[in-house]
Amino acid sequence: MLISNRKTRMLLHGLIFLAPVLPLAAQGIPPNPPPAQSASARSADTAALSREALVWLAQLIQINTTNPPGNEQAAAKYIAGILEKEGITPELLEVAPGRSALVARLRSSAISDPSRALLLVAHMDVVGAERARWSVDPFGAVMKDGYIYGRGALDDKSMLAANLATFVALKRSNARLNRDVIFLATTDEEAGGEAGIKTLIARNWDKFAAGYAINEGGEVVAKNGKVQYVAVQASEKVSINVAVIAKGPAGHASIPTKDNAVVHLAAAVAKIGSYSAPVHFTAVVRRYFEGLAAVSDDEIAKWLRSLESVDRGEHAQRVISETNPEWGAMMHDTIAPTMLSGGVRANVIPGEARATLNIRLLPGDTIDVLLGALTKLVSDPQVRFEVQPNAGLAAPNSSLESDFYGVINKVASQDFGGVPVLPYQSPWATDSSQLRLHNVQAYGLWPFPVTDADLKRMHGDDERLPVASFNKGIEVLLHIVSEFAVNK
Repeated sequence: MLISNRKTRMLLHGLIFLAPVLPLAAQGIPPNPPPAQSASARSADTAALSREALVWLAQLIQINTTNPPGNEQAAAKYIAGILEKEGITPELLEVAPGRSALVARLRSSAISDPSRALLLVAHMDVVGAERARWSVDPFGAVMKDGYIYGRGALDDKSMLAANLATFVALKRSNARLNRDVIFLATTDEEAGGEAGIKTLIARNWDKFAAGYAINEGGEVVAKNGKVQYVAVQASEKVSINVAVIAKGPAGHASIPTKDNAVVHLAAAVAKIGSYSAPVHFTAVVRRYFEGLAAVSDDEIAKWLRSLESVDRGEHAQRVISETNPEWGAMMHDTIAPTMLSGGVRANVIPGEARATLNIRLLPGDTIDVLLGALTKLVSDPQVRFEVQPNAGLAAPNSSLESDFYGVINKVASQDFGGVPVLPYQSPWATDSSQLRLHNVQAYGLWPFPVTDADLKRMHGDDERLPVASFNKGIEVLLHIVSEFAVNK
């Protein structure tokens, strides 16, 4: 059927787009309240704003942006619709078919100063979910026991919705901005591929160039219902995938050989799995552990303070790593075998078998040195290592002396009851590394209080976020941005 009327085409497009979105009222999520006007962004009714943002989060979760293939364009169009209703003009930046980022800007003056601009960043894609392992539909945005469940509830659609809420609140309040505030929803963060932020920067840097950014990556660590401390990401490890390739003669499985590629690969992976790279403390990690010791119980604090001691350092490192594997990952390069492949039939010895290693390097360490150590460890001429495309790049740390870091520090401590705010080097990689390579002072902070148990669900089964934490995070993020970007 040919549709010639433009308004009719737009209406039909909207109906088709909204059709897959599941009803929210049955899950206890209130409908969108009408946009509210207020005197200032800081004094806005954050409770009403949070209710709206919870709807946005739920509907973003229901838009399946599993990467691959990503399908971020559907999420970008949903966000664009929200911004357009608020009188904000968004722009979709296509990076591949079906994959579009989104950028929008609130101007402080007629002439922009990129060196002062503040960028609110979050990615729209999510990792895959094994439905059979979840207790709920991973893309259902199910509300249960005070949590919202769904792939992306933590990583990273909650940050996406919180950034959107902050951006909308600034617009509604007619905030007198002292710098441009830019909203950026990115693509392909989880795979770090050709449709990611590196390509966005290469093609469209002029549309979101900024001096400062806030993104995912840091943590608000809660225990027993109380925030313990806030970790603000100022640095991150470098993610590199490496293939381990074993070769041998193919043959009939009825006649086993000692040169079986699968056997050689299995032996190599077993050695790699038991290997621990040398410990090295970066400046950010050293400051993190110093601050952590001040808020830890006496036993843990004792070992934290002994991490670099001559007589007890190695034992302290083992204790701390066993207590919290994330802390252990901050001390050295890590290697995680994640994929195995080989063979075509059960009765055929394959000529090649492969494994994938996901390696996270400390800033300043090089992959060549680590692979040299692994080659020596494996010591097998039938096994070789091959660095895969799209390896991460080491970026400089964000400054711990910048005005923006000072604002984050002050507001986060204030809003979470005076807890310490610690600089943090994340074991995971984020879009911030590419921003830092372009002289952006980028900081990572999920502003949502979460326990270690909930944080471990990220990229795992039954990913979820407490609704109360989501609401608090919006309040904190809006406070940070208002403090930094709005004239008093």
